[in-house]
Amino acid sequence: MARKTAPPAPIPDVQNRADSRQIEIGRVGIKDIYHPVRVKDRSGGDQHTIANFNMYVFLPHNFKGTHMSRFVEILNEHEREISVESFGAMLADMTARLDSEAGHLEMTFPYFVMKKAPVSGVESLLDYRASLAGEHKRGHTETWLKVVVPVTSLCPCSKGIADYGAHNQRSHVTISARIAEHVWIEELIDIAEQEASCDLYGILKRPDEKFVTERAYDNPKFVEDMVRDVAVRLNADPRIRAYVIESENFESIHNHSAYARIDLDKDRPA
Repeated sequence: MARKTAPPAPIPDVQNRADSRQIEIGRVGIKDIYHPVRVKDRSGGDQHTIANFNMYVFLPHNFKGTHMSRFVEILNEHEREISVESFGAMLADMTARLDSEAGHLEMTFPYFVMKKAPVSGVESLLDYRASLAGEHKRGHTETWLKVVVPVTSLCPCSKGIADYGAHNQRSHVTISARIAEHVWIEELIDIAEQEASCDLYGILKRPDEKFVTERAYDNPKFVEDMVRDVAVRLNADPRIRAYVIESENFESIHNHSAYARIDLDKDRPA
């Protein structure tokens, strides 16, 4: 007669045990995990890219730990297609699956736009750094869209005092916007580029180089000018409920950067 084998002992679920220290944790989870995604762009196409994710939930004081493996499972279940809409759904799903009252999700990825040079019309890709971030709490989801836009800035003071030209430099305009309705990444890029001294291009022929040099000279901007001009544009857009605008000039005549920032929450009582 065959000997009966004893069933295996259950594996303890340590992170599900109670904790007695009475200290809640605002965010616990995983960060800096890379995953392939598809991001829809304004032209109607898909961009295949790699995103870096941070995924957190709130942990009550009476739980010892969260289920870290579930974060990766959720990431792998979303079929590599991410949009503002699916991002919110994934955030809500993550919060529910981890049995938490609040969740936080961030993804950052390179984003490319095909641009035509202003005179020759030659096309080239320009890369930007884009991010989606969201907070889901008590059934409500808040979504932020962020993009870092490289531009040219030309100093009005230098232009006003110099006889032979003016110093200019590459700058980063960063827009972080809390959105109430869908906003394309390209829309924020357009605003930043249009309010700079001039925008950048991957390829420029000689006529293009002449154009962008003269355009910047005719359109000088301090960092203060750029953040204020971008703010005027965002103030007029009802889809954007809050924003952070930053401008950093990597100065060509100093060994430091010039910087300006504006924060505004339209829904906060005055």
